[in-house]
Amino acid sequence: MLLGFALAVAAAPACLAAESGRKLPEPLVYLRDIDASILQDIRYAGPDNFTGRRVPGYLAAECVLLREAAEALSRVQQALKPRQLSLKVYDCYRPLRAVRAFMAWVERDDFDPLLKRYHPRVERSRLISLGYIAAVSRHSRGDAVDLTLVRLPAAQAPASHRDKVYADCTGPAEARPPDNSVDMGTSFDCLDPLSHTDTTGITAAQRRWRQTLVEAMRQQGFRNYRKEWWHFEFMHAHSGPAFGVPVLPRQP
Repeated sequence: MLLGFALAVAAAPACLAAESGRKLPEPLVYLRDIDASILQDIRYAGPDNFTGRRVPGYLAAECVLLREAAEALSRVQQALKPRQLSLKVYDCYRPLRAVRAFMAWVERDDFDPLLKRYHPRVERSRLISLGYIAAVSRHSRGDAVDLTLVRLPAAQAPASHRDKVYADCTGPAEARPPDNSVDMGTSFDCLDPLSHTDTTGITAAQRRWRQTLVEAMRQQGFRNYRKEWWHFEFMHAHSGPAFGVPVLPRQP
């Protein structure tokens, strides 16, 4: 067993190098190449997400989208700038292997009590049936994006810590893991009814921020998913099948 583990560890850098040397398929582009002003905080490229670890398929913390979706997102950004607001993306293109990893996570037997804060009122076994996690995702086609709003000039958010005890994702913003975004009433990836875009359980100010985001995105052809205030799909995209290529480091 130890020998097998050692061989796997030794092979990992070579596998990573081989993956990172690949190129994105032609329909996909790096958002940074379309609009570098849009903030990026790609949560699945690290441990700051509901699984507690980097998600398979994310070899870089980069937003990748279909070109037409990225260009539409840039138009949203330009419309927001006069209001001293910026978009911040949490997830964009999601490889098929990541979607499968989410499904497998639901079925796993191990349980980290610190991660319960992402679904404080919903049992993990019910996350699929309730529509929070799915076997098929528009993210894998490159025309869906998870995002929020940030006031400009953007403040630097302190780093979150994997083992620190934070409030539930439905708790007060100052007690949740640090984020420099406006207060939408829950954190990103909060698998809870309070994340439903039109929920009545949030303050008037939080509701206005959600409406601001939904309207700004709607004007450029994005439709919100009603159970996640952060999730939007570009309805004008001429997207094809889902992609399996990993999120690769962007070449300078």
